[in-house]
This record gives sequence, C-alpha cells and structure tokens, in this order.
Amino acid sequence: MSNRLLLSNRYKKIGWFILIPATILGIILIITQFEGLSFEAKTFAIINDEIIGGRKFFTLIDTNISNTVIGILFIVGGLLVGFSKEKTEDEFIANLRQSSLLWAVFVNYILLLASFAFIYGTAFFNVMVYNMFTVLIIFIARFNYMLYRNSKLIADEKYN
Repeated sequence: MSNRLLLSNRYKKIGWFILIPATILGIILIITQFEGLSFEAKTFAIINDEIIGGRKFFTLIDTNISNTVIGILFIVGGLLVGFSKEKTEDEFIANLRQSSLLWAVFVNYILLLASFAFIYGTAFFNVMVYNMFTVLIIFIARFNYMLYRNSKLIADEKYN
C-alpha cells in the first residue's frame, strides 16, 4: 500500500475520537430499535421511495436522520483510524496493513456468503446494512491486533 494514500498520523487520534462515540451510539441505536435516538430533520433526498407517497426525485423530506449521522460519523472515524500512518511507518507496517486489509475483505465475504445461505427475511436486510461497516471493523481490529502482537514479540526478544 502506497504511503501517498495514507493520511498523517495526527488524524488517527481524531478518528478514534469520532469512531468510539459513533460505535457506542450505533450500538444504542441497534438495541433501542431507533426509539432511544430520534432526531427529525428536513433533508435533501436524491430519491425518496415511500410506500404511500410514491417515488420522488430531488426533493426535501422530513425524516429521522439519527442512523444517517451515526453511520457517517462511524465511516469517517473508521477511515481516519484505518488509513492514517503509524508513528513509524515502514515496509513492515505497510505489509501488515496490506495483509490485514486483504484478510478483512476475505473474512467479510465469507460472512456475507454465510448470510446469503442461512439468513432470510428482514434479518437479511439488517445483515446487509451492517455489512457496510464490517470491512472497516475487521480491518481495524486485525491491523491493531497484529501491531500489538508484533510489539509484544519485539519486547520479548529484547529481554531474552
């Protein structure tokens, strides 16, 4: 992965500052089924497809934007965390980043295949919504776990 595509290391802290609250709010939103967090606003919609009102294009609508705001914050925070340079960004870290990203995509599609095979109805729609976030979640978890594991190995070698 080219270092030119990575953000400065300072964005990682900003990313964690956004990602952690967005994750907590997202979990609350899932648990309360949109009842606990409700923020109504008039927003611009390119397409709005309602059961009763029909399909409208390029219009203003009144809607609950809680899930939209939390989703945007989660994605922005996740991208800042996942794609900001480490303090010491070398070839080993770049290789670790690339392998973690490939691993995350692979695991994500295995989970998606299992979902296609075993989950049906409205639960499948929920899985598809959550699937938008799983590559970022798996990548960040795997990359940081591998960084932690390798830092422990290096620390153990210094003491031996």
